[in-house]
Amino acid sequence: MTATIAMLGTGLMGLPMARRLLAAGFDLTVWNRDPSKAAPLEAEGARIAPDPNHAVRDATHIITMLTDGAVVEHVLFGAGAAGSIPAGATVIDMSSIRPSQARDHAARLAELGVHHLDAPVSGGTKGAEAGTLAIMAGGEPPVFDAASDLFKALGRAVRVGPSGAGQLAKLANQAIVGITIGAVAEATLLVSEGGGDLEAFRAALAGGFADSPILQLHGARMQSGGFEPGGRVLVQIKDLDNVLMEAGELGIRLPLVEAVRDRFVRLARDLGGGDLDHSALFLELLDLNDLSKTPRD
Repeated sequence: MTATIAMLGTGLMGLPMARRLLAAGFDLTVWNRDPSKAAPLEAEGARIAPDPNHAVRDATHIITMLTDGAVVEHVLFGAGAAGSIPAGATVIDMSSIRPSQARDHAARLAELGVHHLDAPVSGGTKGAEAGTLAIMAGGEPPVFDAASDLFKALGRAVRVGPSGAGQLAKLANQAIVGITIGAVAEATLLVSEGGGDLEAFRAALAGGFADSPILQLHGARMQSGGFEPGGRVLVQIKDLDNVLMEAGELGIRLPLVEAVRDRFVRLARDLGGGDLDHSALFLELLDLNDLSKTPRD
């Protein structure tokens, strides 16, 4: 492989993504604010950098998988990592941030002779582990094409437009995810309270028009009450806030997003569920109905 990759951020998503890159044979340096989260990768062949500047200085491609736009901004420009990136290298921001932030970062990096792709992902930790992430990329076609081997190690990448378009597609994705979780929670409660068999219910809908990974995976979590975080509630709120902010700038209203966002906020603020998986919206629905924390058998 000719690409030398620096990975900034090895949390829930970044760690399995880094492992996919190592398994594909890429030369990889990693950095994480909490070094203990990057440490397991050393035994698997990665170099551990003490700071972002050291991580990026010999890289052809820099992947950022960080919490939000403010953190990406700080790591690249506040902490000065952008100044250490070699001219001609490409920053691939796979974090979920606002489209306007992605466009701003692309412009500032271009002044340094550095290319930029905004390439957020969908598929959660399971998709990251399996290398089946859906990758929505914005940026120039030649820059996207040059990163094709890297993307293949992580999932399926589609260029959806110029800078910022990847983040816009991810916001639309998160709107669909949040709303669908709400719909699956209500359907699960309806079937459960009506005496139906939830496992059989999901099997009956498999392959039909209402079927989805959210129905099958998150519906099972709602049934079992297992809400260990894959996609955290607080991250879902951040994404829905970004959706509504973008919608406001476009002069449009998204009433379903507004409603489900308020429910996620209630789950985090009033019920202490901010660090649970976003499928835990089911708990908010149970609380709203003054019911116990698991469906009926």
